[in-house]
Amino acid sequence: MKSEKLKTFNYSIGMFGTSIPINLLKTFAFAYYVDTLGVTTAQWASIMLIYTFIDAADNLVYGYLSDRTRTRWGRRRPWLVIGTPLLVLGLILFYSTPAGLEGNQLYIYAMLLYIFTGTLDSVINANYGALFPELFTTDASRAKANALRQAFQLVAMIISIALTPMVVDAIGWSATAIIYGFLGQAVILYMALTSHEKPVTEDEKKPQLWDSVKTLLTNRKFWVAGITNAFYSAGMSLVLAGLPIYAKYSLGIGSGQQSLLFGAVLLVAIAAVALWANWVKKYDLVKVWRAAIGILALSYIPLFFANSFVTALVCAMLVGFGFAGVITTMDLIHSRIMDEDQAKHNVRREGIISNALGFMNRLNGLFTSVAYALLGVMFGYVSGEVPGPQPDMAARFLLTVFPFVMMVLSFGVSFLSDFEPVLAGKRGEGTGSRE
Repeated sequence: MKSEKLKTFNYSIGMFGTSIPINLLKTFAFAYYVDTLGVTTAQWASIMLIYTFIDAADNLVYGYLSDRTRTRWGRRRPWLVIGTPLLVLGLILFYSTPAGLEGNQLYIYAMLLYIFTGTLDSVINANYGALFPELFTTDASRAKANALRQAFQLVAMIISIALTPMVVDAIGWSATAIIYGFLGQAVILYMALTSHEKPVTEDEKKPQLWDSVKTLLTNRKFWVAGITNAFYSAGMSLVLAGLPIYAKYSLGIGSGQQSLLFGAVLLVAIAAVALWANWVKKYDLVKVWRAAIGILALSYIPLFFANSFVTALVCAMLVGFGFAGVITTMDLIHSRIMDEDQAKHNVRREGIISNALGFMNRLNGLFTSVAYALLGVMFGYVSGEVPGPQPDMAARFLLTVFPFVMMVLSFGVSFLSDFEPVLAGKRGEGTGSRE
C-alpha cells in the first residue's frame, strides 16, 4: 500500500515540473513580445500558425521513436532526461531577448525560440503522458493518480501564472525564466528517475510507423477525443493569454490584483479536482467529461459582462470549476483509447498515441492564430504600442467570446463517439510476438 502511494506521488509530481516551464511560455509569450516588446498581432498570429504545422510534423515521429526505444533505463526515461535541460535552455533564451533586436529580427528570434521550446515541451509531455496508462491500469487507480497530478499542475499554475506578474515586477523576465526553468527541471528529473516502467524485452513487438498512422487515421475515437481537446485547449489558451491584457485594459488593475484573478481560477480548480474525481468514480466517465466541457463553456458568458475586479473574481471562480472537470477527465478518456488499441492490436504504442493526441491538442494554434489576427481586424489592436480605439473589447473578445465558441464546438464534437472501458486484464498482458 505504501509503495503504491509512493508510486502515485512520484509520477504525479511530474506534472508540477512539466507545467512550470510551459505555463510561463504559453501564458505570457503574447504579453511579453506583443504588449511589451512591440511584435505585432499579425506577426504573432503567423508564429502560432507556423508553430502548429511544425509541431504537427514532428509529434508522431517523437512518439514512434519513444515507443521503439530499447535501453536498460526504459523507453521514456532517456527522452525525459535528455530533453528536459534543452527545454529549460529554450525557455531562458526566449525570455532573455538580446538588446537591440527590433522589427523582423525580433520577430524571427521570437519565432525560432518559441518553436524550439514548444517542440521540446512536446517531447517531454508525450513521454510523461505515455507512462500514465502503463503505470496505472484501472479507472480507479487512474482517477486517483490523475486527481493528484492535476492538483500538482494547478499548484504549478499558481506559481507560474498567478504569481508571475508580481515576480516579473520584482526580478524581471529573464531571472523569472531561469528560476522557473530550473525548478521544473529538478522535478521532472526526480519523476523520471523514480517512476519505473514495465520491462521491455528486445523481442517484444515494436510498433511500425505507417501501420500506426493508418490505425490512428481510421480510429474514430482518436479523432473525436483529439478534436474535442483541440477546441478546449484553444479556448483555455486564449483565457490564459488574454488575462494580462484583460486585467490591464478592461479592469484597469495592477499586478497584485491580476495575480489574485489568476489565483482565484486555480484555487477553485484545486478544490474542485477532488470533487470531479469522486464523480468519475460514481458516475459514467464520458457523461462527467461532457458535463465538465459544457459547464466550462457556460462559465465564459458572465465573465464577458464583468466590469469590476470583484465581479471578475467571482466569474473567474466559475471558470476554475469547469476547468477542473475537464483536466480531471480528459486524460482518462485518452487512456481508454490506448487501452483499446493495445487490446485490439497487441502492441504497446502509448508514445505514438500520446504524441498524436498532443498534436491534435496543438491544432489549437490554428484557432488561436485566427483569434489573434482578429484583434487587429475587428478592434484595431496591433500591439501594446498601438492598442487601437477599443482595447477593452479586444481583451474581452480574446478572453471570453472566442473561448466560448471553442468550447461549444468542443462540447458538440464530444458526442460523435462513445468511449467504453476495456475489460479488466486487457493491459500489459503478453505482447511478446516479434516484428
